[in-house]
Amino acid sequence: MLNFNGKLLNDNDKILNASNRALQFGDAVFEELRVVNGEAIFLEDHYLRLMSSMRILRMEIPMNFTMEFFEEEILRTLSEQDLKASKGVKFIVYRNNNLDENSISYVITTCSLVNPFYILTDSPYEVELFKDFYKNSSMLSNLDTNNKILNVVGGIYADENDYQDCLLINEHKQVIETLKGNLFIVQKNVIKTAPLVDGCVNGIIRGKLIDIVKKIEDYQFVEESISPFELQKADELFTVNSFNGIISITKYRKKNYDNTVAKALIGKLNTTARFSLVKPV
Repeated sequence: MLNFNGKLLNDNDKILNASNRALQFGDAVFEELRVVNGEAIFLEDHYLRLMSSMRILRMEIPMNFTMEFFEEEILRTLSEQDLKASKGVKFIVYRNNNLDENSISYVITTCSLVNPFYILTDSPYEVELFKDFYKNSSMLSNLDTNNKILNVVGGIYADENDYQDCLLINEHKQVIETLKGNLFIVQKNVIKTAPLVDGCVNGIIRGKLIDIVKKIEDYQFVEESISPFELQKADELFTVNSFNGIISITKYRKKNYDNTVAKALIGKLNTTARFSLVKPV
């Protein structure tokens, strides 16, 4: 882990740094990305989204916080052994105690990933609507902040009821995403996902899949609100995020789903990810 000054943190430092506004007020934003053999997948997209999120939250962005700096700090956090493996990286930016100063610090955490690129599994993945609490349809809901109490409580509900995930709804009872990522539904030749105005996270993989689907002549892409009644009429559901890529949903209530479209898209997503690693000459 590193703080903003690049100093390696011990356990006490981590607690002290985390106890700034991130822990006290949820005043933090983060970016999750994959690093394969020392190369960050979709690096520019993740950097630009982080910068956009920081601006929306009115955080002070240091002059040296460039994309090159962002990449260097991530790689500096990884050991030489890590650089030869597949790692998940979480880059957390939080505001320091002095709100008037508006300065920031950051912490980088890592985890191991089994596969270098995205793999679609056939494991059972049953979901249910989580209706105890709603997610607001506002711009703040588009950001990945560390205020994830809705996801935490929803995750406990899923565990208690033997679901692998839950579908989140906004205050208008529209389905916007799952606990673990953006939601796509497939019905015949139409592939649909919720618009950002409904309150879903503006995920990098969401954007990549939208671009991919728009280029496939056999399918029509639609970005519009999703009603819970559409779910059991759909042929396929899947959720997406930066660590897992695409996760096929196999069951919702009495409806079982196919994963034909997800299988076709995972290869295209991996191709796009590999191209993102090619450095311009």
